[in-house]
Amino acid sequence: MAQVELVMPKLGESITEATILSWKKKVGDRVEEEEMILEIATDKVDSEVPSPAAGVITQILFEENSVVPIGQTIAIISTEVGESTPHAPSVNTPPVSKETTPVAKPTPVVSAGEKATAATAVVTELPKPSDSDRFYSPLVRTIAKEENISVAELDALPGSGQGGRVTKSDILDYVQNRSKAASVSTMLAPAQPKEALKPTPQYASPAVSMSGNVEIIEMDRMRKLIADHMVMSKQTSPHVTSFVEADVTNLVNWRNKVKGEFQKKYGENITFTPIFIEAVCKALRDFPLVNSSVEGSKIIIKKDLNIGMATATPNGNLIVPVIKGADMLNLIGLTKQVNDLANRARVNQLKPDEVQSGTFTLTNVGGFGNVMGTPIINQPQVAILAVGIIKKKPAVLETEFGDVIAVRQMMFLSLSYDHRVVDGSLGGSFLRRVADYLEQFDATRTI
Repeated sequence: MAQVELVMPKLGESITEATILSWKKKVGDRVEEEEMILEIATDKVDSEVPSPAAGVITQILFEENSVVPIGQTIAIISTEVGESTPHAPSVNTPPVSKETTPVAKPTPVVSAGEKATAATAVVTELPKPSDSDRFYSPLVRTIAKEENISVAELDALPGSGQGGRVTKSDILDYVQNRSKAASVSTMLAPAQPKEALKPTPQYASPAVSMSGNVEIIEMDRMRKLIADHMVMSKQTSPHVTSFVEADVTNLVNWRNKVKGEFQKKYGENITFTPIFIEAVCKALRDFPLVNSSVEGSKIIIKKDLNIGMATATPNGNLIVPVIKGADMLNLIGLTKQVNDLANRARVNQLKPDEVQSGTFTLTNVGGFGNVMGTPIINQPQVAILAVGIIKKKPAVLETEFGDVIAVRQMMFLSLSYDHRVVDGSLGGSFLRRVADYLEQFDATRTI
């Protein structure tokens, strides 16, 4: 009977594992080619996995909420016409061969094909760091081995993942704090004998009173990831925020004048976002250091301008799709990209690569009626720009006949930046340059 292995797909260059959120099919169900079988999640994005062939599911090798390495076989599909397997329990674990040892419970060793055997062999070569039942992904165990983290340290490390699982971010934060503790210890007491290094103390949040009329809501997976990322960013970068106010009257008038024609000609609704991104790209070319990241004591200046645009989802969470090579697109191309990514972000249809490799982020707090904001940097970037609501306000204009007060379309822009790389002079100059490009927008521009 011909069998096809369904393996955990690769969801991006930096992704090494994924969590099974839910199985949409069970053992014994017939599936068609490209029919969705299960939903998976990484720390970047959720995704659906289609069937590689038409047939009957004969084995499901991992339960829901299992964390599975990329390339690992997760199900077996029989492609023999007429063959059918009666409904069985949702997880069918085959016997473990003598040559291999499961990575975690439950982790089957699949003998149906060289690919599954190879994938299992690669995973099981990693040493198990602890005799406890706690699960550690191959990536976490590799980092622990490279950083000489002891079994006791790893077992004591609190995890932010599913069921207290230690994630990549958890162990990297621990390594960073461990290094800082070592440096401080060396400076303060160089003559003292070496002792086991301890991480920076983690202070617990103050207790919340449960008295009175309260409702307790468990954070969903995405909200936990956002929370961890935001805390990590504040701990990593010394944040500074600068503000400017821009007169965008010409821009607003132009957009109002051409939006109908633009929709008719290109089938797209032109918003202010692509115009903001265009101005950001010009300013980043003028100040390339703002388009960088930090690795230790090195500043890595990115030559590509990949602009992330923070997008709110219907459930209140936030995701940041990335426009790759934004400076290479004209206003029409930017509009199409912005609309496509924003629409698919709201219905959870982004691909993993579409939320990676950003070099600078734009967030529109004006969409919520806010005048301005102090955004948190999207690591490992060094700056993020927030644009506020555009409002009509009285403003002083300088004319050849003297100063006059007129009604103008005004907007605040705020830039949060990493003070390790971007100082006040650079951050303020970059922000002012973005505002200048918006104020100098050509009101006679053709589409």
